[in-house]
Order: sequence, then structure tokens, then C-alpha cells
Amino acid sequence: MARSASIERDTLETQIRVTIDLDGTGRSNFDTGVPFLEHMLDQIARHGLVDLDVVARGDLHIDAHHTVEDIGITLGQAFAEAAGDKKGIRRYGHAYVPLDEALSRVVIDLSGRPGLVFDVPFTRGMIGGFDVDLFHEFFQGFVNHAGVTLHIDNLRGVNAHHQAETVFKAFGRALRMAIEPDPRLGDVIPSTKGRL
Repeated sequence: MARSASIERDTLETQIRVTIDLDGTGRSNFDTGVPFLEHMLDQIARHGLVDLDVVARGDLHIDAHHTVEDIGITLGQAFAEAAGDKKGIRRYGHAYVPLDEALSRVVIDLSGRPGLVFDVPFTRGMIGGFDVDLFHEFFQGFVNHAGVTLHIDNLRGVNAHHQAETVFKAFGRALRMAIEPDPRLGDVIPSTKGRL
């Protein structure tokens, strides 16, 4: 059964289309007008081994806030649809990823319950022209619409670019672990409740 989805979100502020294949090879294609976010989305695809296409048009003449947040929302919706009933998956995933002096930990539970703990003390407020506050908005949009519990901790780092990259690489790897089929589980939903 294909674990893929394509979702469109159309508001007065943004028009977003996200296509995801959870059983992909890490292929990606982006056209968002926000280059640094595209660099981070590429980390999700490559390290999560998901195929990811994101096209966005937003009110970038104001700033990138609506575009980044709405990409997170739409990605969450696409992920939820692609994951389906979550039968036979591991459900939980975690990863530690270093990049030179930076180290981040991401832990995810495909619980059906949205929750975000985001502890990333960026060493500066901008990476190039990208406002690092928008990363929280991206992940908040994702968890609210994917229905996942997500803990993101940057444990150390001096270079803000390295901090961000370790977060997104670890997120991709934790996601990959959580969506992998568990051969010992078979066709069972990994919950004592019988549903996620």
C-alpha cells in the first residue's frame, strides 16, 4: 500500500502544495522563495529517506512568517494522510546528530496527539536573511496537523547554521525510524488503545 499524499493549502496569505512519499529514496524538489528553509527541508528528505516536493507562493514582501508556518502545516497534513492508520510501524523514533561543534537530539512519537517541546537556543537571530524564530513556527504547524509529539533539543552549538542543520537532520532520521515497519509487529497498531 502506497504511503504517499499530496495536499494543497490556499489562503489569502499563501498557496502551498506538498507531496510526500514516506517510502521514497530522499529525492526532493522545492520552489518556495525561502532558500534557507529549502536547504533544511532537503535535510528532512535526505535523512528521512522520504520523497518531498514543496511549492509555495506567499506574502514574502511582508516577511517569510506565513510561508514558513503554512509549509509546516501543509507538510503535517500530508504526513498524516500518508501515514494512514499507522499499522505495523515502530511509532517512536529518535536521533542524535552532530555537525562539527553542534549537537541536536530529536525524539518523536506518532501518537495522534500534537505536542511540541522546542529547546533550541540559537546563538544569533538570523541565518543569512532567515529569522530563526520561524523554525518554531514551522515545527508547531507540523505537529498540530500531523498529530505527533515532538521533542527537539539542541544540546550544544556555536554556529547557528550548524545548530539548525543538526535539528533538521535529526528530525529526518527520527521520522525515518518512527515510520519504519516493525517486522515483529505485523499488521498491528502500536498502541494499547488500538488506535493512534
